[in-house]
Amino acid sequence: MRTSRIVLAFVLVGLIATSTAIFAEKSSERRPPREKWELISIDATIEAIDHESREVTLRGQMGNLMTVEADDRVERLNEFKVGDIIHAEYWTFLKAEFRNPTPAEKDEPFAILVEGGKAPEGWDPSVEIGAVVQAVVTVEIIDRPDMLVTVKGPGGNYVSIPVEDKALLEKLKIGEVVILTYAEALALSLEKVK
Repeated sequence: MRTSRIVLAFVLVGLIATSTAIFAEKSSERRPPREKWELISIDATIEAIDHESREVTLRGQMGNLMTVEADDRVERLNEFKVGDIIHAEYWTFLKAEFRNPTPAEKDEPFAILVEGGKAPEGWDPSVEIGAVVQAVVTVEIIDRPDMLVTVKGPGGNYVSIPVEDKALLEKLKIGEVVILTYAEALALSLEKVK
């Protein structure tokens, strides 16, 4: 299982590098981009489940909702139901580029770079990944004490992002435009909590 996680991480790194190179154009950067990989491990309650698409909507302990797609290695998905408390693990990737959007990004401020489940050209076609999306967002709230930045996406939706670098947090400004690239791998494990 650990080997498959490492392979998945390398595949996503290659995918992000390839995808962003294809869609990026030269523009002025205000500061270097930042990126972060994170293995998310949570206990959550199943709010909705689609056995056909293998999508599971989870409510975390803080009330946050997220939808993940269960990897084929998650066996006996048919035994899970709404209300079950489960433990889940999945990888996420976030890249923030502090630059002006390109003309193409202005025309299409939210783009799915790669659909979930498709391996990029040149990679093993059996490798499965989550979707890779890119969005032009605006910084709306900077919570320095809690080290959170809330951004508004092109559809008017908001998301709060933890920031580990205090120096970066000090440089951010309300109204600043950031290009975010986000990838979520398939859920590697779903287990009922006893």
